[in-house]
Amino acid sequence: MTRVVIAPDKFKGSLTAVEVTEAIAHGVRDVLPDAEISECPVADGGEGTLEVLENAGGSVVRLSVRGPLDEPVEARYVLLDGTAYVESARACGIEFVTPSRDVALAAHTWGVGELLNDALARGARRLVLTVGGTASTDGGAGMLAALGAEVLDVSGAPVGLGGGSLTQVARVDLGPVRERLGAVPVAVATDVTNPLLGAKGAAAVFGPQKGAAPDDVHALDESLSHWAKALVRAGAPDVSDLPGAGAGGGVAAGAIAGFGATVASGFDLIAALTGVDSALTGADLVITGEGSLDEQSLSGKAPAGIAARARQTGVALLVLAGRIQLDADALAGLGVVGSSALIDHAPSLDYARSHAAELLRERAGVLVRDWLRTR
Repeated sequence: MTRVVIAPDKFKGSLTAVEVTEAIAHGVRDVLPDAEISECPVADGGEGTLEVLENAGGSVVRLSVRGPLDEPVEARYVLLDGTAYVESARACGIEFVTPSRDVALAAHTWGVGELLNDALARGARRLVLTVGGTASTDGGAGMLAALGAEVLDVSGAPVGLGGGSLTQVARVDLGPVRERLGAVPVAVATDVTNPLLGAKGAAAVFGPQKGAAPDDVHALDESLSHWAKALVRAGAPDVSDLPGAGAGGGVAAGAIAGFGATVASGFDLIAALTGVDSALTGADLVITGEGSLDEQSLSGKAPAGIAARARQTGVALLVLAGRIQLDADALAGLGVVGSSALIDHAPSLDYARSHAAELLRERAGVLVRDWLRTR
């Protein structure tokens, strides 16, 4: 009997990772009706992570929180085996705003702190914070304030929310945050390695996506620098140059400084819960993929993580994607023995997106047939 592991990430704008997995499984069964199939949808800590965790048996908690520009947003997180998985973007995601210069300076992370506070109130014994896709560049200041931190100006008044206000910070008291957390450990799940400051920092790299003009990028970088120094004066470690601290507009920096959080690979954290590692033991074939397979996919994204595991276990690897922007050498370097891009088999991008499930089923069947001929 052929053993097949199906472990894709989401196809953004089309299907969740769970839906992608189901579509590919149909295609495999069309060719190998008696195959033993392990369905292990994966994520890297970004958008779509909560759906994967829910599929792994987690329970969803829903609540209304303060959004990135103060309007209420309906957010959620997942509880699984005593750990709360909080996706920052559910509270302050860029999808809640129209990127602009004002937004880039004003967006904040207060709602993220509300989600964490709720998880603690429900007895979470561990917190995992994913930090991609935020509208904010506030260094996690709003998140810490929502958990009780005092972020004060020279007159002792609370500083306004948003990255643009951080230059006004004169004093930070993190004591209430640490008292609220107690001994609960916190991990930041990210595969981004950007530091908080500088040319590769949160403002420079991610600010323009949020509407920041060049002058705003400079101002936000200065604000984050001022914030980092204020955190050091409050007794926190210097997060300025730490790899990964710039993730999520500096949410990671705030978590490291305020919670003593550790930084871990988002993919590794989620993969450990999906059963993919045990499923690969003794498997004949693994199929992975995501919406766009490109250079970014080589740096910590889910397909690269699955490819590394396939190489380690000697399992043949097939890849399906909406589009593939890697050349043959790059694919060979990942260990890919067969690949297919949906856009190459669709009349238009819109068609590929709207018919992704049926195209995945069809192309999965073709790839599996081709692989069987070479065994």
